[in-house]
Amino acid sequence: MIIYCEEEISAIKRSNQIVAKILAELKTKIKPGLRTKELDKYAEKRTREMGAVPAFKGYRGYPSSLCTSINEEIVHGIPSSRRLREGDIISLDFGVLYEGYFGDAAATYPVGEITPKAEKLIKVAEGAFYKSIDQMKQGKRISDISFAIQSYVESQGFAVIQSFVGHGIGLSLHEEPQIPNFGSPGRGPKIKTGMVFAIEPMIAMGDWNVEVLDDNWTAITRDRSLSAHYEHTVAITQEGLDILSLLNEEKKEIPFLKENRYA
Repeated sequence: MIIYCEEEISAIKRSNQIVAKILAELKTKIKPGLRTKELDKYAEKRTREMGAVPAFKGYRGYPSSLCTSINEEIVHGIPSSRRLREGDIISLDFGVLYEGYFGDAAATYPVGEITPKAEKLIKVAEGAFYKSIDQMKQGKRISDISFAIQSYVESQGFAVIQSFVGHGIGLSLHEEPQIPNFGSPGRGPKIKTGMVFAIEPMIAMGDWNVEVLDDNWTAITRDRSLSAHYEHTVAITQEGLDILSLLNEEKKEIPFLKENRYA
């Protein structure tokens, strides 16, 4: 595991702010009738305009800059000519490389009007992230994050996907430690100042079992129930926890951050 200094964390934040800005722009474009490949084209264009490189394109053979996962698709959905429909939900997972450091974030968005249950699923995925970050402090252990996510998600009547994990990030897109979204507390390495993690709850309305489609990338729920994904890159600093992939204006809208005075 890499311990990053303040200057390095600042560099990782610059990369993540590009991710945050582009995701915010993509959110405004989501509507019925839009093809997912149009989102991918826009994300790559904006990335290069900002002087960065798409982190996912070519990574282990992945063909696109953006992951677009619709409805029962959990993660790694490949952009295509498929059009979004009213009532869909879509997860956008996006990363960039900028000045030698990686940024990574994801969120799930409604397409037009969605059902109350789908809306709750999206909110619980986001809520699981914010429940987990209370565990990201000096002296806690990695599995305390995992336990917090699982406990909250299951208390809300949903399932945690167990086939994919959060991870360290910085000089590489995926670094140690792996951070599952489930597990018992008090296990794994101790959390220390200077660590940088990508925390990403992935949850399902039904069962947690996963199937990968013939494209060898798109992971879906085996029972075809809806799935939601929420991810931010976070750093443990001397001043506290900093959510590197959250725009400052977004922080002002989150009561949890106001109450706990995170960076």
